[in-house]
Amino acid sequence: MTSQTGAAPTRTAREFPFSRRGFLRDSACGLGAIALARLFVDDGLLAAAPSPLQPRDPHFAPTARNVIFLFQAGGPSQLDLLDPKPSMRQWDGRALPPSMAGDLELAFIRPDARIWASPRRFRRHGHSGTAFSDLLPHTARRADDICVVRSMTTDQINHHTGQLMMACGTPFVGHPSMGAWVTYGLGSESKDLPGFVVLNSGSGADAGSGIWSSGFLPSSYQGVPFRGTGDPVLYLSNPDGYSRASQRARLDALGDLNRMHRELSGDPEVDARIASYELAFRMQMAAPELLDFSGETRATLDAYGVEDEATSQFGRSCLLARRLVERGVRFVQIVHASWDHHAELEKGIEKESLATDKPSAALLADLRQRGLLDTTLVVWGGEFGRTPMVEDRTPSRQASRGRDHHRLAFSVWLAGGGIRSGQVVGRTDDLGLRVDEDPVDVNDLQATILHCLGLDHKRLTFRHQGRDFRLTDVRGNVMRNLLA
Repeated sequence: MTSQTGAAPTRTAREFPFSRRGFLRDSACGLGAIALARLFVDDGLLAAAPSPLQPRDPHFAPTARNVIFLFQAGGPSQLDLLDPKPSMRQWDGRALPPSMAGDLELAFIRPDARIWASPRRFRRHGHSGTAFSDLLPHTARRADDICVVRSMTTDQINHHTGQLMMACGTPFVGHPSMGAWVTYGLGSESKDLPGFVVLNSGSGADAGSGIWSSGFLPSSYQGVPFRGTGDPVLYLSNPDGYSRASQRARLDALGDLNRMHRELSGDPEVDARIASYELAFRMQMAAPELLDFSGETRATLDAYGVEDEATSQFGRSCLLARRLVERGVRFVQIVHASWDHHAELEKGIEKESLATDKPSAALLADLRQRGLLDTTLVVWGGEFGRTPMVEDRTPSRQASRGRDHHRLAFSVWLAGGGIRSGQVVGRTDDLGLRVDEDPVDVNDLQATILHCLGLDHKRLTFRHQGRDFRLTDVRGNVMRNLLA
């Protein structure tokens, strides 16, 4: 853009934070001092600026130090996986009576749609006798490690808002996710990897990056998506001919400039930027080793199904989750989609169960064998469940049948990290339509997860737009009956 005279517009010195001449004058000794300061920090003779992810004390003694959230995006059918309803068979094919439908809110079908009894076979497993579907044979073998919650509820009926609600405690875009809140509250024990790592499997979640966002928290707490092959993060490796020493010198100079800008602007996000650059530098050494499975035994690789086409993607993510926790990463979120079976449910749920059942069970067994399950909380579940009524978009084809979204009753399971294992919490009615006993709201689940980490969900707050926000917003109760 030019002025009316055609000449380039001029600027006064006040418009620039500093001039080139002033920068060269003020940094005449500064650039050398930067290098000297780096040597002092490395030798422990000078304290570095505190990292936003440095470990912090919890509010009280925790039972868990890490979380692995196996987020099953799309809404798995609890009636075909975790909540057996043999009495549904006598209702099969009949319309839901108006007395039961009431003001039932559904996404795509009418409340008086026909009941569809699950075709799956359920059997009790372990000393606990917890019933699992025949779609989950590997998970069923870990029955005594697992607490199944059959009485989950949410107030969200669609995927985008439901996923935000499960991950962020609110259906609104722009709020921090659970992993961001946890790393904000506790920091991370890993110096060379992010405190919050995201691994994707399947077709992707509707809410996208919103379910690992840092929202209005500083961006240091945002989830970092890792890839399962190649560079864990795109462009992490240096280009050919670019040495680590030259990169270190460049980062030191850039950090000095950023700190000068921080003093002038007062913007705390500059600190997050500096921390991000430094973490990326350290990750260049740590990340390739993380993805190197050559040290894993053949038995471990087979257990996770790493080399089996059906289980490879989710299996690699579960194995990486264990390796991340071993290296001190605070919160790992595996997002697997999609369980959204409005049609061809039998075919779709068999595919997703095959992909996730074996690796999920292997993760629990591996954590147990390594002594990590007691301090690692594993959570499995989606944003809501599915209806006991059929969604039949092609009535002429029985195989086309599916189930609609259902927010009033669904199931999740938890293991490790202070959870009382080998039990079932909550009960739904004979059709799995509504919760009859021990309802657990999404915010209750989040409050309980934070409690296991030693965090009081009412005290973990951040001031934004004039008020204190928290993960559970204005609701949430710790569910003591889930705890050991």
